[in-house]
Amino acid sequence: MKKTTKILSVLFIAGLIVNPVICQVDKQAGARDNTLTELEKAEGWKLLFDGKTSTGWMNAGTKTFPPNGWEIKDGTLTINPAAKKQGGGGDIVTVDKFTNFELVVDFKYNTGANSGIKYFVDTEVNNGALASIGCEYQVLDDRNHPDAKAGINGNRTLAGLYDLIAPTNKRDNGDNTWNRAMIVVRGNKVQHWLNDNLTVEYERGTPAWRELVATSKFKDYMGFGENREGRILLQDHGNVVSFKNIKIRELK
Repeated sequence: MKKTTKILSVLFIAGLIVNPVICQVDKQAGARDNTLTELEKAEGWKLLFDGKTSTGWMNAGTKTFPPNGWEIKDGTLTINPAAKKQGGGGDIVTVDKFTNFELVVDFKYNTGANSGIKYFVDTEVNNGALASIGCEYQVLDDRNHPDAKAGINGNRTLAGLYDLIAPTNKRDNGDNTWNRAMIVVRGNKVQHWLNDNLTVEYERGTPAWRELVATSKFKDYMGFGENREGRILLQDHGNVVSFKNIKIRELK
């Protein structure tokens, strides 16, 4: 029997309730990784990783998938620093660009690891000089990585908006265990979720947003976070982190 969890993603920015988005991520017992159920297909979900190939992904700078440093093994897309050679590894981005979407990513970080899931990434601007710059859903071992104590009031911790907004209501399954991230974007309104808990919500392009950016490490990037569309990026921060069940649903 199907067990379907319904996540009511109410975009609740600055007291303004926006049309709710119902995200139904199927949790059928025994469902295979990196596949879509018939329900998910009907709802418009698409896989960004098939569990077997690098199709749809490329290095943020070279525009080809790195020959080493990333491994596809046992249905996961994994950063393997030990396998790096000259020119290998680095951040990878989707070939496609997205505007309004719900993104789901299962991730597992090793003890002390640091990584991130970025969005609104523009790999072409300034001849590729900003190919790895974007809003970042932080992936971090808060218990063992020093970055958790850096920044301001926890704004560099797991499921936060890196260096900008600290997460709340967080339930981390811990290192060497699978967690689920979800990012919801509708226009300028954005949410971060971790394991079905809403951790961050914000609105881009407002005076408050620009004031926040002006106090961050992104202050010198004109219009940071205000791209209408961009690529999804998985960050290589030199630590072992695995990803699977990467799926997206574009919203109207």
